Amino acid sequence: MSTATSHVNIAAYKFVTFDNTEEMRPQYQALCKELGLKGTILLTPEGINLFLSGPRQQVDLFLDWLRSDARFADIAVKESYSEEQSHKRMLVKIKKEIITMRMPLIQPELGRAPAVAPLDLKRWLDQGHDDNGKPVVMVDTRNAFEVDVGTFDRTIDYRIAKFTEFPDVIAAHKDDLADKTVVTFCTGGIRCEKAAIHMQNIGYENVYQLEGGILKYFEDVGGAHYTGDCFVFDYRTALNPQLEPTVTVQCFACRAVVTPRQQLSPQYVYGVSCPHCFAGDGALQDSAAATA
Repeated sequence: MSTATSHVNIAAYKFVTFDNTEEMRPQYQALCKELGLKGTILLTPEGINLFLSGPRQQVDLFLDWLRSDARFADIAVKESYSEEQSHKRMLVKIKKEIITMRMPLIQPELGRAPAVAPLDLKRWLDQGHDDNGKPVVMVDTRNAFEVDVGTFDRTIDYRIAKFTEFPDVIAAHKDDLADKTVVTFCTGGIRCEKAAIHMQNIGYENVYQLEGGILKYFEDVGGAHYTGDCFVFDYRTALNPQLEPTVTVQCFACRAVVTPRQQLSPQYVYGVSCPHCFAGDGALQDSAAATA
């Protein structure tokens, strides 16, 4: 896709002490409005999480301003492109956590779990084991409805409905994963930052987080060892391994993911209803969250 006429979509986060969120919020709001950016920014005491969309020049101006704050000088950014802005409005919110886990002793700013780069993970999956010969097990830390859109082949999916369920679930399956190298992953890296630390804290010996999550894996590797698309929290709903929007959509009424096949149902009326609405199994989610 040509970037000359496309909008740039950036996803970024950093765990760092952010003790003046109230003071900074209007500055973020004013700059994004001035630049015509749309998306979501979460400001929290433990750091920042953002997903923004706009023309290249305006996005770069925002990043220059953001990185002028020493706390975010080295913030890593993942990019994708779309013909339209991927969000319809601009929100700057103050929250307690970048991603809600309710485990305040987990502080990624003080030290991360080991991370595996996408290219190294592909090599491990190609050969069937890590560099020490241990079998590699992929653990998806996302909610079940996200996993249903796509995930790594032969991944472990605990069918959680919200991230706060993950600590108890992973503790209950510790014996199942003994003597294996566990790689946790999520959309953009945020959830597995906390997940991998928690797993270390409860005694997992060989646990990694996928650096940059699925989106960075797509960017560096493509779709090797991955089936389906990646759910994202914006109007595009899902991206394929080429980081292009797909025909999967999300129901405006119940927020469930609606596949192309389900869109053929007479129960699917754009902006009104979908088969999940009638079945009563619509997947609710935090639509204010940026890509995690």
